[in-house]
Amino acid sequence: MGTEAFEVVSAVLSAEPISVDQAIAAVESDTAGAVVSFSGVVRNHDGGKAVERLSYSAHPTAHQVMADVVARLVAEQNAEAGAGTGQPVRIWAAHRIGMLEIGDPALVCAVSAAHRGQAFAVCSDLVDRIKEQVPIWKEQFFSDGTVEWVGAGS
Repeated sequence: MGTEAFEVVSAVLSAEPISVDQAIAAVESDTAGAVVSFSGVVRNHDGGKAVERLSYSAHPTAHQVMADVVARLVAEQNAEAGAGTGQPVRIWAAHRIGMLEIGDPALVCAVSAAHRGQAFAVCSDLVDRIKEQVPIWKEQFFSDGTVEWVGAGS
């Protein structure tokens, strides 16, 4: 086997604010010709109702699931890549927990790679897997005073 093709820089749940700038800075390197980032931000509406803020709660296993989801993606990508190119693909991912306001980033991912095709593909796959598999629930607080729980990973 050659050098590892993938490096997980970070895969965490964070009670502190996260940012795309932070994610990009963490994955940039001299070998990367492409850096693709994603920021899922809190919007002011859902299902036609005005949202004031929301809160994310994580299952006690969510931290480990987050790490496992990213590790599984990396293992699959490494298997496809064979020995690797020696050009590392770097991954950074974080999901907020706690209370968030409109405009706050809730999920931020960044991927750097030698070429844009791979960076886009890995980042898209990463976002989908985190949203589908990591046990995090969203509590939405609407302007009309109602509250709705939305189960992630469902």
